[in-house]
Parts: sequence; structure tokens; C-alpha cells
Amino acid sequence: MEYQAKELFAKHGVPVTLGTVVEHAEDAAAAAEANGGRVVVKAQVKIGGRGKAGGVKLASDPQDAVAKAEQILGMDIKGHTVHRVLIAPAAEIAEEYYFSFLVDRAHRNYLCIASIEGGVEIEEVARTNPEAVAKISIDPQTGVDDAKAREIVVATRFPAEVAEEAVAVVKSLWQVFVAEDATLVEVNPLVRLGDGHLEALDGKVSLDANADFRHPDHAAFELAENTDPLEAMAKEKDLNYVKLDGQVGIIGNGAGLVMSTLDVVAYAGESHGGVKPANFLDIGGGASAEVMANGLHIILGDEQVKSVFVNVFGGITACDAVANGIVGALQALGDEANKPLVVRLDGNNVEEGHRILVEANHPLVTIVDTMDGAADKAAELANA
Repeated sequence: MEYQAKELFAKHGVPVTLGTVVEHAEDAAAAAEANGGRVVVKAQVKIGGRGKAGGVKLASDPQDAVAKAEQILGMDIKGHTVHRVLIAPAAEIAEEYYFSFLVDRAHRNYLCIASIEGGVEIEEVARTNPEAVAKISIDPQTGVDDAKAREIVVATRFPAEVAEEAVAVVKSLWQVFVAEDATLVEVNPLVRLGDGHLEALDGKVSLDANADFRHPDHAAFELAENTDPLEAMAKEKDLNYVKLDGQVGIIGNGAGLVMSTLDVVAYAGESHGGVKPANFLDIGGGASAEVMANGLHIILGDEQVKSVFVNVFGGITACDAVANGIVGALQALGDEANKPLVVRLDGNNVEEGHRILVEANHPLVTIVDTMDGAADKAAELANA
């Protein structure tokens, strides 16, 4: 969120005013007093367009800040409920700019996008006035040194009177990007204040979860109300799980196979009442009874799930080990396993895997040989 992004900015020397975060309107008065009296009350949600939605309001004094906080707290902004507001000093703004660093996956490098027309939707600026948006590629091997920072400042056409300070800000924002393992660092607006200095008035940072092992402090940025309880449970079990809005639970091994499974289930569901996939769950290379039990426990905990599709290709983990994992998981779950399972196995030792499941003869398990056929059966059972 904005206030968290600003904390990272401050950590790396980006000029910023942190303000005060409050969760209760009555606390806004003291926060406003501490921030100069005349303040801006800003909804803290992970979505753009807060100002247009009424989530950013100017307060003339501490009591007005309380009134504005009461209006904003609890409001819905594009599906996000406001649980906290940032009380920040009102700023005297001379000019507004846009600035960002991001991962350019198409060209396998980094990209800086900047414009002297900030404070508005940069997509609209790019559409109506593309020459006002500078795009500068950055070699990951060299990054942003003094020369690159100056190239960015010149390409963006920052005013001469702030050019030197802009170079320093660019380098500090780059430090945020690389030191925190971010995939996006965005400032909109980066402002020139009335006194001539630059300040990051807003901020957005996306962090790469693959680098969490390097940043134990990043865990503090996770907020309980934004985390699905099933996803939180899956994370504790080291499972790659994403909750979706459907009725067919999905378990697969390998992200590509799971994504394909989502597609075939969605397609099959069109013939069975429009049922859809309920989740993404990749159990990876290991399909032991414990891993399978953990996966089933997560999926069966979703009240929307009506059937489960287990789609596994035996490669590193052979199909017989997967089958033993399924049987062991059902035994371990006992009465908790109360929804039909459609199992499709293919690959290494598939015949032995089928034999194990047939001998187990579990009443909830249906074996289907093909992926499309299994998807259709899972959708049929969910609809039933």
C-alpha cells in the first residue's frame, strides 16, 4: 500500500513524507495535529483511482480530518474495502511528474517509464500524447549509474532547475527496485514542491515473492484482511495455491499442466451448468501422501468446491507414488474427504498407478484416462 511503499522509499533515501496511518476516525485528529493541521486523508487500498472514487480528501483542520476519515473508512473502492487511511501533510505542489521502474519481460531487461505529465493516468497520457512519455531500457548487468540516471532525466525532460536533484531521486528509486527485489516501483505523482524540491507524494511497489527468502522483513507488509484464509493455509504448507471462483477443485503437478487443466475444466463446464475451476494448486514434483493430503485438505475446505480433479503427469514422481499418495491422503483425511475425486494419471508407471487405485476401490474416486474426459467428468459431478 502507499504508506508501506513510502516506508521503503524512506529506507533508501527517496525524499518522502511518511504521514500517519490510522484505522479509527477518532484517531485522525491527533494524526492531523502531528502533521501540521491541514492534511490530506487518503484511503489505503491496493488499487488505483482512489481520488476519483472519493478516497482522497483535503481536511482543513484536525476536526475536519476526523470527518473526512469517517467518510472514507469502510467505503468500497473497486471491490476493496478501506480499513485504514493515511493522514499526510497538505503539500504546495508546483508541478507533477510520473516515474516508474519495472520488469520488461518481453525484452528480458528492465524499463523506466517517466513523464513530466504526472498526477493523471499514465495510460491516458500515452494514448493522447505519446511523445510526453519517455521509455528507457536498462541493462540488468549495469543498472542505473550516474550516466544512466542523467540519460533518464534528459529523456524525461525534467526542468533544468530540478535536474540534479532528479538524478539523485532516480538513483534512490533504482535502489528501492533492486535492493528490495521489486517488479514495479512507481511514483505518481513525483512532485516539485513550492520550495523547488522534489518529493514522492504517492507510491506503489510490487515485490517479487520468489525473493521472500532474502527479505524476512517483507512479511510485515502482508495484511490479514487482504489474505484469503485458504491461501494463507496453503502458504504455511508450502503449496502453490490460488483461490478462484468456481466449483471444481484442481490438483496438478507443474504450473503449465495446472494452467492447461484450468482451461479444459472451464471449457467442459460450459456443457455442465457453467461450472468453473475453483483454484490453482500445483503440488510440484512431490506427490506424497502428506503433500496430497495437504492439497486435498485445502481444497475440501473451500465450501464452493463440489468435485476435485487430480491431474498428474508422472515424470520425476512416478504414477504409482502419486496413486499411493492419493490413497494415503484419503485415509488420512477420513470423513473430511466427502466430495468426488476424478483422477487422471499419465506418464511413468501409469499402469501400476491405475492398479493401486483400482485395488483401493475408494467410493469417491473415479479414474479417467484422458485429460478432456476427466475434465468433463469432474464438471459433470460438480454440476450434479
